[in-house]
Amino acid sequence: MALSSCMLTGAPAAVSPSLPASAAPLRRRHCPLAVAVGPFPCAQRWRRGPRFCRASSPSSSPPPPPPPVPPEEIEDYELLDTTGNCDPLCSVDDVSSQYFEANYKPKDDLLKALTIFGTALAGAAAINHSWVAANQDIAMVVVFALGYAGIIFEESLAFNKSGVGLLTAVCLWIVRSIGAPSIDVAIEELSHTTGEVSEIVFFLLGAMTIVEIVDAHQGFKLVTDNISTRNPKTLLWVIGIVTFFLSAILDNLTSTIVMVSLLRKLVPPSEYRKLLGGVVVIAANAGGAWTPIGDVTTTMLWIHGQITTLKIMQGLFIPSVVSLAVPLALMSLTSEANGSSQKSSSMLSSEQMAPRGQLVLAVGVGALVFVPVFKALTGLPPFMGMLLGLGILWILTDAIHFGDSERQRLKVPQALSRIDTQGILFFLGILLSVGSLESAGILGQLANYLDANIPNADLIASAIGVASAVIDNVPLVAATMGMYDLTSYPQDSDFWQLIAFCAGTGGSMLVIGSAAGVALMGIEKVDFFWYFRKVSGFALAGYAAGIISYLAVQNLHLTLPTSLAEIPFIPGS
Repeated sequence: MALSSCMLTGAPAAVSPSLPASAAPLRRRHCPLAVAVGPFPCAQRWRRGPRFCRASSPSSSPPPPPPPVPPEEIEDYELLDTTGNCDPLCSVDDVSSQYFEANYKPKDDLLKALTIFGTALAGAAAINHSWVAANQDIAMVVVFALGYAGIIFEESLAFNKSGVGLLTAVCLWIVRSIGAPSIDVAIEELSHTTGEVSEIVFFLLGAMTIVEIVDAHQGFKLVTDNISTRNPKTLLWVIGIVTFFLSAILDNLTSTIVMVSLLRKLVPPSEYRKLLGGVVVIAANAGGAWTPIGDVTTTMLWIHGQITTLKIMQGLFIPSVVSLAVPLALMSLTSEANGSSQKSSSMLSSEQMAPRGQLVLAVGVGALVFVPVFKALTGLPPFMGMLLGLGILWILTDAIHFGDSERQRLKVPQALSRIDTQGILFFLGILLSVGSLESAGILGQLANYLDANIPNADLIASAIGVASAVIDNVPLVAATMGMYDLTSYPQDSDFWQLIAFCAGTGGSMLVIGSAAGVALMGIEKVDFFWYFRKVSGFALAGYAAGIISYLAVQNLHLTLPTSLAEIPFIPGS
């Protein structure tokens, strides 16, 4: 083991005996100080990409070429010389060329070309005003299908889904403007849709920024420091319960990132840690389903008036608990959960809370929890309450860090640069796309078809939950809201509550079915098929048990204690 500075201009790094003497060490960049493990000195932070640097030498003869590097190492590391200097033209060296040739896939390029060709055809059809005017529904369905295919196959096509979503939204509204009775009608419909969508976008923007500020101050350390058990079975339940309630206050994506990062410090790499990651995904989706601010889809239903705060908490708390408890009970019987106790890591104690971290945590969480109360007090949309909380936290952080240039990262401007902006733009594109289909009456026709063929509303909601394991739940719920209005199913009806539950928890059945699962894939490198073998069955059992418990609770008229209804300002919120 050796200590090494990983800055580009730092001191020479120790070369592992496992590498040839002439080979420059593989090092991760931009680590102030890290512990060397084998031939890779840094274990903190790095920049991805197959960029490699030629080794420089004071001698006149050129150094021998570096040895071939496996693709998995090429993807995460950069080859530096022993002086820490990097050739600015290193992206075109021999090693990069070998990597490109080894990983070149003509079939992928062909698939991309066909996708672009299909999109171009759709665009050409949109230019033909007469055909679009006569076949508006067909044109919009084709454009939406092409756009959605681009979103589903994002990884294969290497097209970012946010860009695809925005492009799809614009194309759909172009088609709608051609097929509408007049351009004024289309503009009025677009203005109405934009007004509704902007409420969700502003809400998410404020919530993500508040959470990012709290995280920058290490505010969640107060939660994670209290997890002291290392018994595998006990830790399984503790992680699930903590994530469940954390996700009820935060969104499920943020809760997953916080908890999975904690797991990396508590448990060494193993099958057991991956299983705990699966627990985090299930618990985050279950916890986010029973509060109006815990999941994007539940927030959408709340903002548009399909559900209210107290009713959704009363109706979905028990089913959400069941949908988590059943998988936890089954996972407790697995061999991974009955293994030997895990050793803790010293990395957890090395993190320090930023100055005034406890104050920022209290104000941030208080701002999130206050949003439903603000809506009940003022009658204004929820995003106004979220922006109020963000404004208070912004002024607070400016005040407590005033005059300290080293604390700029703890302030709101830096937090805004770290939030998931492309995720917000994805929601914007999808919601605008679905709004165009609703304006054209296509979603109403689909609703009539489902009512005629699936007369049971509970089955429709359950099917939407299963579909959310494959298809993103945001457009599914947005489409459902467009298909059924409050005249079909009134506010707080069983249908809307079941939609909120199924869309939130159904995504746990596949790792790609929710933002929490995608985050787990990115952080822990969990494979799709591993999750399918090890976790999907437990998630399915919890999903089915949750639906059954919800129907049983409604039939038996069981709710939370009625004293909750006496809390000031909450009824009708």
